[in-house]
Order: sequence, then structure tokens, then C-alpha cells
Amino acid sequence: MAIEQIRRWESGALAHAVTDPFGQGPLPWLRGSEHYFDNGRVVPWYVDSTTLAADGRILPAPRGGGGRATRTADDVGCQIKGFASTGSVAPGESIDFRVTVNPPQPFGVDVYRIGHYGGAGATKITTSPRLSGTVQPGPLVAERTVSCHHWWLSWRLPVPADWSTGAHVAVLTTADGHRSHIPFTVRDTRAADLLLVIPDITWQAYNLFPEDGRTGASLYHAWDEHGRLVGEKEAAVTVGFDRPYAGAGLPLHVGHSYDFIRWAERYGYDLAYAEARDLHAGRVDPARYRGVVFAGHDEYWTVPMRRAVERARDHGTSLVFLSANTMYWRVELGHLPSGEPDRLLSCRKRRGPGRSWLWREQGEPEQALLGIQYAGQVAAPAPLIVRNADHWLWEGTEAAEGDELPGLVAGEADRYFPRAPLPAHTGRILLAHSPYRDCGGARRHQETSLYRAPGGALVFSSGTFAWTPALDRPGHVDARVQRATANLLDRICKHG
Repeated sequence: MAIEQIRRWESGALAHAVTDPFGQGPLPWLRGSEHYFDNGRVVPWYVDSTTLAADGRILPAPRGGGGRATRTADDVGCQIKGFASTGSVAPGESIDFRVTVNPPQPFGVDVYRIGHYGGAGATKITTSPRLSGTVQPGPLVAERTVSCHHWWLSWRLPVPADWSTGAHVAVLTTADGHRSHIPFTVRDTRAADLLLVIPDITWQAYNLFPEDGRTGASLYHAWDEHGRLVGEKEAAVTVGFDRPYAGAGLPLHVGHSYDFIRWAERYGYDLAYAEARDLHAGRVDPARYRGVVFAGHDEYWTVPMRRAVERARDHGTSLVFLSANTMYWRVELGHLPSGEPDRLLSCRKRRGPGRSWLWREQGEPEQALLGIQYAGQVAAPAPLIVRNADHWLWEGTEAAEGDELPGLVAGEADRYFPRAPLPAHTGRILLAHSPYRDCGGARRHQETSLYRAPGGALVFSSGTFAWTPALDRPGHVDARVQRATANLLDRICKHG
């Protein structure tokens, strides 16, 4: 039975692996780093290589801190899984955690803040009291939409007014050592140089919870009656935020934001934090900041999100897009039947009559804001080829015209589309032009873009998934990308 369950997980892991070769990023205090085993069999990132035998059997877990065995929870056993009542919370407010524990037993919650912290990647902020864990009711399923909004409260965390804002992870651990995670954000109410927007809407679009071979669904995948993974045509049209993230409880693309946070905090940039739903709901005003940074893969945007960012750009706020395939799908956020807003995410993609829900097919190509737009998946990492090396972005990097930055075009890539409208600008330049092969073997190219809007704002788009890992991820760091990013942010923060 255990072997069959792991095979179900494998199918989900394989389906998502092609979209994000970087996974979560290095979170050494939370998880192992292995994705593949010597026999070539793909396993989920949340199954520790030390607890999985070659034949698929789960082995006794290694001893953890204090002599206690630890093992990551999964979506089949749901040893411990949970979610937060809201994605972000302001200092002085409270956040509720709803947790299921199977079998029932005590559990605790350690809350970490993501940052550099001397290379550790996070620091522990607080620890819950000993909590009573119970088995919550099964998820509710309506068509393909999965929701656990009916789970009862497990722990309420009052966030002190003097807490540091930022990206946080609640680490859930049962008495017998099973472990899971819940990400959340303590958002800013103060002004800062830069606003970092964490892409919680895109995270939820990819969430396949429960990844159990039966009921889980994302905007990409679902399960058929035989436990096989089916594709986008049969996936969910609406997904809910009131459910845990699949597997270890950390979103598929979480590493991109965490890479940027570690690097930016290491070098002392003045960061404020918010989530995409905060931008959608107007809880943050991007025009208050000198620059707004979208560090993670941020594929799903609502109309209010785009309008807020366009107004900020026109007001003079610079925009920094450090990934690729940004603002590709137009989505809507809806409320639960109980009235709680922005708890359901809908995107019918290419289904039904009329045009698909691609921004570019709705008459607003993403290039009109970004300067470039999504071109396709990259079959294997390729070098980023420097272009216009005399530009100030490349200053101090020692990069020369035509230099190759190995592996910097990976995952997905953007380029300039001559037939799509460009944004209004007083100056525009392409800073990389890089050939690669897509997943069908076709030859394509990636580009990196920078333009200055009439109101003075700079808008930078890296055009590749590999930019943020090059900032602070072991095995991917590139000093030229670090310096180029610093040149950009320094100019934005100084009103250059």
C-alpha cells in the first residue's frame, strides 16, 4: 500500500517538476535537498531521501534534534497538515491556524522569519504552547474545488505590534516527530524604499492538495477515478485558499521569493512586505514606494492588481520583475458562501466560449507593462548572453558584450514580441539575447528588458526563472547577476 501511495505522489511531483527546476530553494532547517535518486526515479521534494528505500518503502526516519525522530508529513496520511486563516497579517492583528493531526496527539508550532541571518536563512521568532491535535473532517469537494474552511481553530497567534514584518513559516511538529509547514506574511504598514510582493495567488494555482490520488486539484491537474493525474483540460476552474499546501506544506515556487529576501536583507535594502491578495484588495498602495519587486514566479494576476501597478508606474514607482511568465493568466478572486472575501481563485483558462483568459488574448498583452512577455519553457538550462554590456546595469560586473552567464536561462523564458504593443517609454533597451531550445526542440530566444516610463519609473524584467536563484542559492550564485541587481535597486532607491 505504501508503494502505491508514493507512486501517486511521484506522478504529481513529475508533473510539476517541469515548470520549476529550482523547487523551494535551500531551506536546510526545514527539509532535505534531494529531488532525484540514482535510479532516475523522480520523487516529491517533500520525501526525504534518507527515509525512502530504492523499492519505494519508507524507512525509519533519522533521529532529529534532541533525539526525536522527524519525518515530513504527506497528503495520504495527513499526519499533520494545516493552513492559515489569511495569507498576511499586520502587526497588532491575529492569525488563526487550522490543523489536522492523525493520529490525534499533541503538537507544537515554531514560527520562523525568513532572512539572511548569517547564512542560516531564517530565525525562530516564537513557539506555541503544547497544543491538542485532533483529526479534522475531510476536505469538502464541489466539482474540483477543495476546501477545508470548515476545520475548527487549532491555535490563534496574536502578532505583537513590534514584530518584524516579512515572510514567515510556521513549522508544525507532532509529538511523534511528523512535520509540516504553513507560510504566511507579516505585512508592512510603514513606508520603505522597496515593496516586495509575495505571489500567494500563483502559489495557490499550483497547489494540488490533497495529493492523495483521489480528491486534490489545482488549476493544472486533478486525479481521475483510477488515481491517475489528468491535465489542464480536466483540472479545477476554481481553487480555494482554505486548505494546506500539498506535501510538506510549502508552495512549489516559494524558493524564488526566499532567495531574493535572503540576498536583499543581507545587503541592507529597506524592504516592506505584502502579498498579491493585499495588492488586489488595496491593503497596500504600491505608489508609496520607490520600487515594487516581484521576485517570485507571479503568473496569475487579477484586474485590480494590474491597475494598481500601472498607476504606481505612472506615478513614478519603479517595477522589478525578477522571474519569467509574469502576469500570464487573468484571474478572479471570489468570496466564500459565508462571506469571507478573496478565498476562492478562478481561472477558466481555455474553456468555454470566447477567448481564453490570457491577458494577451483579452486585449492587454503583458508586454504593455513588462516590456517583454512569456515565450515558452526551456528544455535544459542555457547561458544568458549579455547584450549592451556598456549599459549601467552591467557596470562593475566585468561582463563584456556576448559573454555567457551559464545556466541563467532556465525553467521558463520571456522575450520581446514585435507584434505586441510596447509600453510608453522615454528609453528602452534589451540587456540579454539568449538562444535556447524549448521542450519541443524548437530554437527560441530569451531577452532581458529595461525601460523608463514617461513618469520616470524604471521597469526591469529579467525574462528567466534563473535570476533569483543566482542571487543567493548555493550552486546557482552568479556574482554578475548579484551586482547587476544591486545596480538596479541602488538606482531605484536613490531616485536615479
